[in-house]
Amino acid sequence: MGSLLAKRRSFQFSHWSFMFAEIAVWSFAVLAVTGVALMLFYDPGMSQVTYDGSYGPLRGLFVSRAFDSTMHLSLEVRGGLLIRQAHHWAALVFVAAVVLQLVRMFLTGAFRHPRTGQWLIWVTLLALGMAAGETGNALPDDMLSGGSLWLITSVAQSVPVVGSWAVSLLFGPDFPGDRIIPVMYGGHLLIAVVMAALLVARELLVRRHGHSRFVASLPARRSARPMMALATIGMLIILGYGVQIAPIWLYGPAKPTQISAGSAPDWYMGFLDGALRIMPGWELTIGNHTLSLAVLVPTLVIPGIFFTALAAYPMAERFLLSRRGRRDALGRPKATNRMTRETLAHDLLDRPRETPVKTAIAVAGVTFYGLLWAAAANDQIAYRFHLGVEAVTIFFRFAVVIGPVIAFVVTRGMCLALQQTDHHVAEHGVETGIITQSPDGGFHERLAPARQERREPPITSGR
Repeated sequence: MGSLLAKRRSFQFSHWSFMFAEIAVWSFAVLAVTGVALMLFYDPGMSQVTYDGSYGPLRGLFVSRAFDSTMHLSLEVRGGLLIRQAHHWAALVFVAAVVLQLVRMFLTGAFRHPRTGQWLIWVTLLALGMAAGETGNALPDDMLSGGSLWLITSVAQSVPVVGSWAVSLLFGPDFPGDRIIPVMYGGHLLIAVVMAALLVARELLVRRHGHSRFVASLPARRSARPMMALATIGMLIILGYGVQIAPIWLYGPAKPTQISAGSAPDWYMGFLDGALRIMPGWELTIGNHTLSLAVLVPTLVIPGIFFTALAAYPMAERFLLSRRGRRDALGRPKATNRMTRETLAHDLLDRPRETPVKTAIAVAGVTFYGLLWAAAANDQIAYRFHLGVEAVTIFFRFAVVIGPVIAFVVTRGMCLALQQTDHHVAEHGVETGIITQSPDGGFHERLAPARQERREPPITSGR
């Protein structure tokens, strides 16, 4: 019993989709190590100094201490550029791994009790990862981060009642002021500490409740964690060494009166950029106050609804299933032991086809996100395909409403069709391609019985 319990609580890699959590963990480990190294050379001050570093085109310009220290770190500290670029790539990979982990948990039902706490941790890590990325991007105080600060100012000012107070708290009496970089630096460090605590809490929950599993899965590989660590860290080092990212010497120092052309946010913030581009210029006047819905809705309302829906979905599903699960198909109350067996069965992961509605909801959400992400390139799409920007923008306004509905209907139909196929295979067997002749002269294909673990339940509308 003790050995079985230890095996259950140890990390097991029995399905390829389990690698996303490990990639996120080891990406954060790279973030922590490289972040500590960057702290040794970075100065978050905003006082002006004359740049006299090794990069000739900027020599003699007035820059902030933050920009000057970042240039010194990138071009004059041995290995500094590698550390800085590996840190940036690790941040991008971390958010991607968290997103994929959430998609995997949602599609397979891994958010159900007793793993709802782990689901909430991953949802919080996604929000904190995006916030950490934005605060970290502002620290070099280059032209690209200066554009992000303008956007942060606009979003804060669009918030009713407390917007102006928030702007003065961040920037002081003037924009950009002399406090925003220290504030961002402190916020970046605080977010990192909270994320580390959440990852530790997630690891403790995994050891307490064990890993989820599919009905039919490969034998567990307990040596997978060192392999995933080496693969993740090695790939991030390769990216940091060979793939340039955030070359601030090409952007130049931030200036309040200028903004770089063709600038784009990190990939995980692209949906907010797309939402801003396609949102109509609506305003709402209440009394003497005007609400800028063109900024407030895409940057605060949509993300707020998104994260609230993610966090609340396990509780909402549990409530609906509890009401529906109290009676059987004939309307009779279920026995207590039967409800207990069904609850214990939730320890197993769903195949996406087994829950058509939930899978369709996931695909509809991904479609909505993808369309917003594509809308962030409406100008490039218009340029490449020789279209008008207004026409492309109008197309995306309709697409973000109609596209998720179409994706939902198509995905649900595909899941039901796959259930029908599995049900047919479970009843009649698997085609072998072997043709036999019967005594009466007819030819028939030999069918092999389906494996017990692959047999599917009867077709249902799903959850």
